[in-house]
Amino acid sequence: MKIEIIREKLLGAVGFAERVAGKHVSLPILSSIVLDASTDQVFVKATNLDLGIEIPVAGKVFEKGSVALSGGILKSFLSNISDKNIVLEVVENTLSVVSERGTAKIKTIPSDDFPQIPQVKDGDTFSISSDDLSEIVKSVGYSASISTIKPELSSIFIFLDGETLVSVATDSFRLAEKRIKLKKKSDLKELLIPEKNILEVSKVFEGLKKDIEVRSNKNQVSFFADGIHVTSRAVDAVFPDYKQIIPKEFSSTCTILKEDLAQALKLTSAFSDNFNQVSVSLSASNKTLSLKTKNNDIGESENSIKGSFSGVDVSINFNHRYIYECLQSINTESLSVNFAGANRPAVIKESSKSTA
Repeated sequence: MKIEIIREKLLGAVGFAERVAGKHVSLPILSSIVLDASTDQVFVKATNLDLGIEIPVAGKVFEKGSVALSGGILKSFLSNISDKNIVLEVVENTLSVVSERGTAKIKTIPSDDFPQIPQVKDGDTFSISSDDLSEIVKSVGYSASISTIKPELSSIFIFLDGETLVSVATDSFRLAEKRIKLKKKSDLKELLIPEKNILEVSKVFEGLKKDIEVRSNKNQVSFFADGIHVTSRAVDAVFPDYKQIIPKEFSSTCTILKEDLAQALKLTSAFSDNFNQVSVSLSASNKTLSLKTKNNDIGESENSIKGSFSGVDVSINFNHRYIYECLQSINTESLSVNFAGANRPAVIKESSKSTA
């Protein structure tokens, strides 16, 4: 194999592929990336059998071929040279990368055992922009569980509600929902995708101007755009009936500035206990939302926030980390905190209302 290619384009593709390649696997081929120039086009490929990726990279193919190698080593070398174009050639199981400053020789292994990355050709479909895909991950991904004991809780649940794409994640302690209006009609029913996989997918397509076509079946979800193809395992499990968890009526509501709440959390969190507990109290008569933490070994802190309030007084304990992570998904300056009672979940939403 011998190709000439734009270094920056190759570096980007290798960076994504190297992240996908298996890090703790016994098969060397799965911990490697593949440079495939078996046709007139160059592809960078990788898979960990849970997520697979194929990225085309423009280049000249002088001699066709395909080879597997360490993505980390190639990425490191490409990151530290400034050439616009580079030549890659395989000679006797070694990839030579020729640059202006010199030549690197990287050991390779045959790519014959590299598994074919599946593509979903028939199934439920919908189209989404890269910005909306990133927004889904930002808005709900933090609520997915980091444990894979229950795979449905470490995934993002996506379904169609009329012409609105709904994405939900929960770790059973907090829940996040994001609704996005689709531009085109879809026949999507529902799907579950591991959160860590859809996070990687969103990074691959980040900044892309074209819409991403998504096709899914019971076992897999494929993403296609601009010649790039990514396929993720779909989770075969039942997502909790989350709608019954969300209160439909609220006894108290406050509208406050997101920055004020973030600052109050920072000031009080240093004094929280081992359970990250913060006491949140709403006083409609005083028009304040107070955050209080106490640690017998350190001390205590209390901070109040002004805003717009209605309803009855209420006080609830929360994990301050859960609230702070939620704030990262809020895109408006103001937000509303809605209380359904002392022993019920609270709902935080974006708000365009004034806090006065």
